Amino acid sequence: MHRRGFMSAIGALGTSVFGCASFDPGGAPGPAAPAPAYRVGDRRVYRWRDGFREPIVWEETHEVTAANPQSVTVRVTARGPTVDVERVEQWVAPGVVRVGALFALETRNFDPPLTRYRFPLTPGERWSQKVRDPNEPPGPYGPIDYYAIVGGYEPVETPAGRFDALRLRVFIRLDDEAFWRYPTECNYLVWYAPAIGASVRELRQADYQEKGSSRFDAFSRVRSQYAQLELVAFARGAG
Repeated sequence: MHRRGFMSAIGALGTSVFGCASFDPGGAPGPAAPAPAYRVGDRRVYRWRDGFREPIVWEETHEVTAANPQSVTVRVTARGPTVDVERVEQWVAPGVVRVGALFALETRNFDPPLTRYRFPLTPGERWSQKVRDPNEPPGPYGPIDYYAIVGGYEPVETPAGRFDALRLRVFIRLDDEAFWRYPTECNYLVWYAPAIGASVRELRQADYQEKGSSRFDAFSRVRSQYAQLELVAFARGAG
């Protein structure tokens, strides 16, 4: 789908693919989730699995290293047989990311800051945003498009325990178009647990389409992500 088609789909929700039942996050009715209060030392560990026949696996630790009303800093460490990555995320407010990852392990800068979660998270709410990475050349292809739909609640079992989680559907169009292909398009399903102020499970799928082919030709689309992550441990900081 080219850029105009993608944005038209977002803008015409009642009749577009994004309004179809298959893209409804689902879940049961429940209260809005307030913005969480983070503490220094808050720690979450996730298990990642990405790929099909020989998937890449790793564990990813998120630890809050600084927190005040103006910003939150999170150190992220990813370790696995073929993965060894560290980054630092900077949030200007809960759910609002100035520096952080969007697709997998990469580090991006967002201008304006990216609203990953818009609090209070209210079932039925939607939001969309355009952001740029100022460290990338502007190029001819435009910004990152981010669009989210908040669904209802669902109980989720993880290795870290059982959580009542809000389901969110997130669509992202990245800024990685090249002369031979269109940008990567992501379709994510996120389970956000208000009890810990973070996701506890995510399913991530992404692909791109080669240029010069019909957008209805499934064979012209190349899958670039097929991932699942789930929470395996969580601990609160001392404050």
